[in-house]
Amino acid sequence: MVSCCVKKNLQTLAVVVLILAGYVKGQNCGCATNLCCSQYGNCGVLVQVVQVVQSNASPGTCGVSVADIVTEDFFNGILNQAGGGDCPGKSFFTRVAFLNALNSYTQFGTNGTADDSKREIAAFFAHVTHETGSFCYIEEINGASQDYCDESNTQYPCNPNKKYYGRGPLQLSWNYNYGAAGNSIGFNGLNSPETVATDAVISFKTALWFWTLNVEPVLSQGFGATIRAINGAVECNGGNSGAVQSRIQYYTQYCDQFGVSTGDNLSC
Repeated sequence: MVSCCVKKNLQTLAVVVLILAGYVKGQNCGCATNLCCSQYGNCGVLVQVVQVVQSNASPGTCGVSVADIVTEDFFNGILNQAGGGDCPGKSFFTRVAFLNALNSYTQFGTNGTADDSKREIAAFFAHVTHETGSFCYIEEINGASQDYCDESNTQYPCNPNKKYYGRGPLQLSWNYNYGAAGNSIGFNGLNSPETVATDAVISFKTALWFWTLNVEPVLSQGFGATIRAINGAVECNGGNSGAVQSRIQYYTQYCDQFGVSTGDNLSC
């Protein structure tokens, strides 16, 4: 698999292949250091040409195929971490729904190197695993008893008959998040917030919407910054050290599975 940086150069690459055909010489792969060996036993100037193609590639196209990382085994591995008892999320959250939602957020897991992409995917699913109890819960436990209405936000006024407690993979909360997510994704977030708990694709879309808007910008600062972006002082600075350690534990576990280092600044 080509890992990155040739997205807008497919036509150029086709020309490169034709050019290489004229330069390749059969040497039984006794190639000079500046030449590469093809599968047909020939040497060519592919190294130099690929460097030219990569130098002209558009930024932000590096990374991996998210679907190749988030395999059925990986996704089911999270589901299998859930404890016994009533887990409505086990039949709600599916890999298919995640991949369908991902079609609307193609920037997810595609920035930086392949390792950067894997760390972003690991971070996302670490938070999802923690917030949903390994895909056990669709809605926040006892969420209906919580007041998540910011009456000062006039752009997204609360519907007095609705509750804006946590729902979905990243437990979307507050009227202003439901309103903005609904406008962006295409559902009535203020008047039908329960959609996040009944439509699995929209549910994953709200998580990816929140992630790309609030979390992706701080990824370069380390995993700890992603915790702060999601829950701020509620968990950081001693707010809930147990929750912080839970998120870090899952992140470390998934980085190990993907074969990448965790990077620095794990805690917030």
